[in-house]
Amino acid sequence: MDKTLQENLWELDPELFQIIEKEKERQKCSLELIASENFTSLSVLQCLSSCLHNKYSEGLPHQRYYGGNEYIDEIEILAQKRCLEAFNLSPEEWGCNVQPYSGSPANFAVYTGLIQPHGRIMGLDLPDGGHLTHGFSTKQKKISATSIFFESMPYKVKPETGIIDYEKLHEDAKLFQPKIIIAGVSCYSRCLDYKRFREIADDVDAYLFSDMAHISGLVAAGVIPSPFEYSDVVTTTTHKTLRGPRAGVIFYRKGLKKINKNGEKIFYDIENKINMAVFPGLQGGPHNHAIAAIAVAMKLAKTDGFKLYQKQVINNAQQLSNSLQKLGYKICTDGTDVHMLLVDLRNTGLTGSKAEKILEEISIACNKNTVPGDKSAFNPSGIRLGTPALTTRGFSEKDIEQVATFIHQGLSIAKEITEKSGPKLNDFNRTMQSDQTFQQKIKDLKGEVEKFAKTFSLPGQESY
Repeated sequence: MDKTLQENLWELDPELFQIIEKEKERQKCSLELIASENFTSLSVLQCLSSCLHNKYSEGLPHQRYYGGNEYIDEIEILAQKRCLEAFNLSPEEWGCNVQPYSGSPANFAVYTGLIQPHGRIMGLDLPDGGHLTHGFSTKQKKISATSIFFESMPYKVKPETGIIDYEKLHEDAKLFQPKIIIAGVSCYSRCLDYKRFREIADDVDAYLFSDMAHISGLVAAGVIPSPFEYSDVVTTTTHKTLRGPRAGVIFYRKGLKKINKNGEKIFYDIENKINMAVFPGLQGGPHNHAIAAIAVAMKLAKTDGFKLYQKQVINNAQQLSNSLQKLGYKICTDGTDVHMLLVDLRNTGLTGSKAEKILEEISIACNKNTVPGDKSAFNPSGIRLGTPALTTRGFSEKDIEQVATFIHQGLSIAKEITEKSGPKLNDFNRTMQSDQTFQQKIKDLKGEVEKFAKTFSLPGQESY
């Protein structure tokens, strides 16, 4: 046997190992406020680095195109079972596919399975809080593959409140006649009205497809409304609030759909369409190490500790919202029901890009984001903040108050820099890097942030 196959990474490739160690240190020393990120468990990390990575298993359990999959079948069936259990779903009424590589492939598989190319879909517009995979395009270009291969029409939020305009959605749906209506978000801080979505979908004879990628952990814990009562199909990632591996799951209705006027039983015909779209339609061999990690994450989602964690995630998000409002910042929708919030910076003289940059400089990670009324996703006026990762590290409301203070201090420095540099981002970055006074302020604040962050641990990182 080649001896290099038995070498530790730090022995075989110290150059790469040192870069990984630097990233580990960055995670320890920074405040992670990106709403789509989390720190997963040691048990999930162990699955991801297991021997399951070695096996090819194209096809479904007991229908594989390769031999030697008896234990892989057991793992995938267990993952499917636990996915249904995590959301209290009956196997007679729901099934799931745990093979999607992540949320975007899962969503594309839904469209591919349920409608023909150029079929019509409606999703929340990206500048209003939707996701790229919900059909985003601009006047100049179709941006996502969803808008390239399917015909999409966005629905919007009310600019004055930031809340979805369900009446206008209904009006537009009657004109556009979509085959799929998407109830899902990427940056929207209020619970969705799934009942209202269902009524609109029924009126235009469309599938209701709910993308709960961001909120699935909150749904599993029962701390926000569930999409399953009203939806035909539900997708999720497993690495955000669910705190599992980077992967995706598709849930689909099965069994009796309705009894028509003639007394005939009509059954759902979604299962085979979804499964065929995933494989062989869009993917090859599933990632078995990730499927095992999904099984672990779904088991953890049924624990009492997980439910307490999700309650704290919301408490922390609401505390962050309240603290920033007291400091004079505008929060879209005037608060949050979930794990994230959107800060509208238009009254501060800052852009989302400048805010993201200065916070990164002081070891606070977030992302620039459009706010209702923005004309371009490339020059947004806000930042999105989320609390799942910090809550995993043990942050409470009191700690979040300190985080809000750090954010305010960082943005205050950014305002000072803007006053000297002018409005352009390039000039802002140049001034920030060249002015010694600003550099010292940034260095001092970064030291405070990192000292604070290092008092909280990361799960599993000492073992890997």
